[in-house]
Amino acid sequence: MDLHNDLMLEVQAAKRDITIRSSAGHADLPRLREGGVDGQCFALFVHPKEADRGFARVTELLDAFDRLAAANDAVLGRVTSVAEIERLQQAGRLAVVLAIENGSALGGDLYHLDAVYERGVRMMSLTWNNSNGLADGAMESRHGGLTPLGRRVLNRMQDLAMVVDVSHLSEKSFWDTLAVTQGPIVATHSNAAALTPHPRNLNDEQLRVMARRGGVVGVNFYPTFTGGPALSRILDHVAYMSKVMGPDHVALGSDFDGFDGRVSDLEDVARLPNLTAGLLARGFDARTVTQILGGNALRVFREVWGR
Repeated sequence: MDLHNDLMLEVQAAKRDITIRSSAGHADLPRLREGGVDGQCFALFVHPKEADRGFARVTELLDAFDRLAAANDAVLGRVTSVAEIERLQQAGRLAVVLAIENGSALGGDLYHLDAVYERGVRMMSLTWNNSNGLADGAMESRHGGLTPLGRRVLNRMQDLAMVVDVSHLSEKSFWDTLAVTQGPIVATHSNAAALTPHPRNLNDEQLRVMARRGGVVGVNFYPTFTGGPALSRILDHVAYMSKVMGPDHVALGSDFDGFDGRVSDLEDVARLPNLTAGLLARGFDARTVTQILGGNALRVFREVWGR
């Protein structure tokens, strides 16, 4: 189970046919299968330049997913419960969790949250790197943390049993989010700031509170956040975060197709078995590896969604 992949941007823009294996980008449906991925969170990313039409933009991405799913029903399906994830996995189909990246997708209208929920969205981050009407992002401080609307959005997300994603928040927004929510939350694609100091990564105090809340942090493969384009750097972050948080709170959040370039020994999603081998070589036992590869994420989903 990978908590973050930007492949839907390629699909909606019709840049390539992801039903066919290619060497373009990091992922497509055949390579996801080759890599052993049978649960994938597809990010519905609204870029800040499209924030003024955020709800229209996320609607375009949802429509694109619906077309993809309808044309490839035997291969993948949208899921809204862990029971559905397990059913699709057993049938050899890719279980897709729809997740909004950047709450600008709501267009400043709380009622739009219910609208995207009705279309199957079960996870959302409040910001991208910039600030918006909900909160400050990791790279821009405008409000001093959460806004009143951001608090209302979080309250409604919890009412709906949607997973709260704190990746891309400023540190103040992060702590504000922890203060106004209950239960497990996730950082879908963030790493350890102690190893790679960057505003997008989490410090040890943040990692520990994520664990105390029962949440997970998905390790991002983006070299800017790992410290270099090598599998060994990713493994360093997994090992460090497992030490700080406990291995039951570490997951995968590849950010594949959300960055350019290649990671050596993990050039695309088909090479994920190299990550498994690397974890085993570093002394992680089979149970722990299984939890990092998906079990921890499923535990959080089950607890938040209730089924």
